[in-house]
Amino acid sequence: MRLKIMNLKYTIKACIFLSVALISVIGNSQEVVVTDSTSIQPKEEVKKDVQQENDRRKVDGIAAVVGDYIILQSDIDLMYKDMKSQGISTAEVTDCNLAGSLMESKLYAHQAVQDSIIIPDSQINGMVDQQLQQFVAQVGSIDKVLEFYNKDSEEDLREELFTINKQRQLAQRMQQKIIEDIEVTPEEVRQYYNNMKEKPIFGTEVELSQIVVKPEIPEAEKQKVIDRLKEFKADIEDNGASFATKAVLYSQDPGTASNGGKITLSRKDPFVKEFKDVAFSLQEGEISEPFETIFGYHIIKIDKIRGQTVDLRHILLIPDVTNASVEAARKQIDTVRSKIVKGEVDFAAAAREVSDEEETKNDGGKLINPRTGDTRFELTKVDPELFKQVEGLKEGEVSQVLTQQDRTGRPEFKIIKVTKKIPEHKADYATDFQKIKQLALRDKQLKAIEKWQKEKIKDTYIKVNGKYRDCDYTSDWVKNN
Repeated sequence: MRLKIMNLKYTIKACIFLSVALISVIGNSQEVVVTDSTSIQPKEEVKKDVQQENDRRKVDGIAAVVGDYIILQSDIDLMYKDMKSQGISTAEVTDCNLAGSLMESKLYAHQAVQDSIIIPDSQINGMVDQQLQQFVAQVGSIDKVLEFYNKDSEEDLREELFTINKQRQLAQRMQQKIIEDIEVTPEEVRQYYNNMKEKPIFGTEVELSQIVVKPEIPEAEKQKVIDRLKEFKADIEDNGASFATKAVLYSQDPGTASNGGKITLSRKDPFVKEFKDVAFSLQEGEISEPFETIFGYHIIKIDKIRGQTVDLRHILLIPDVTNASVEAARKQIDTVRSKIVKGEVDFAAAAREVSDEEETKNDGGKLINPRTGDTRFELTKVDPELFKQVEGLKEGEVSQVLTQQDRTGRPEFKIIKVTKKIPEHKADYATDFQKIKQLALRDKQLKAIEKWQKEKIKDTYIKVNGKYRDCDYTSDWVKNN
């Protein structure tokens, strides 16, 4: 079972590399991906592409073929480099591990096509646009991105990114389909717990509550930003000024400013509702009035509408707080902390009354662990910044006032209380039911994936070449071929 779990870990890592270190495999992903495009290449271009592909394969070497997908030796080499670049230990990682992971990924993608899982081209193009925007923001210009990734044109880079993203999305959708209906009953959790040969050890855990006080943004500062955006809009509409140039010069969105505020947006993209509502209410060429989101104030210009996708540009301006409002917020939280420590007010009651954090204030400031969905945080696994804030606190103790920045860079203040502290302990069914349930569910999912793989490997064309035929895989990839 350990080997099976390791194999799944490498599968998961492979997906992570494709999303986090996506560009590092550009130019080395040669799989055939079925899309919903209707474009047809001229015969001369097809012949040229086929010849280039054949030449490359002769030089590079094919490690394996899974259905319609090809794994090159260079894909495996680059996956290894990706691990090292991400700071992941490669001491126990072999080429066989990586080859097995890539074959699993290709098997998922191949079967997704067979099962008619459709990923719209517009969705993939949106992902590519966002990735390019992020790359440009990191290095400064599209020319530097092309130089860094050894591409002749933005079109070449987009094509490679499209192929990689398409295959990744197909694989992920197929994985989700395999396990989406799997659940565990309380009896299955109990059986799993009883059958554990050795009960796991859970580290020290804490339950936390917090109060956050944000400096008030004066109305005068908000109006100043709104007026500035109205000036931009008038200059563009009345004088023909460039929206893109103004975005480069003035927008405070670090992800898009350097690219002229350009965004490709679909209705399914995870943007805030207010932004999407405005974007999809405008016509081509139209510029919105200033509007507010949690990030600040925006104006949007629609460049092109493509079905359920729009190409737009936007300018973001963030109203600032004043020294007086910052000082008032600091004084307020100091007063609240003093009353809590003296026992004059309950922490939960204070949170409901004064906290500016909408997600937690109505529940008395109680924090929910986003990884597990419950109220416990294992100290060794919490965010490093949060760990520093609570590691020295005892149960029932309230932290000093902590200063942090919100998503726009403005200062805010908070205090944290350790409402409960659970020392390191061996897993207990009653105390740790939710954690044991997650372990039982993961075990059941692993078994379902293992069964699915065995069935699909039998029914799929798979060819493993060279040294990769001698690997000790946990799945029967070689199949005596």
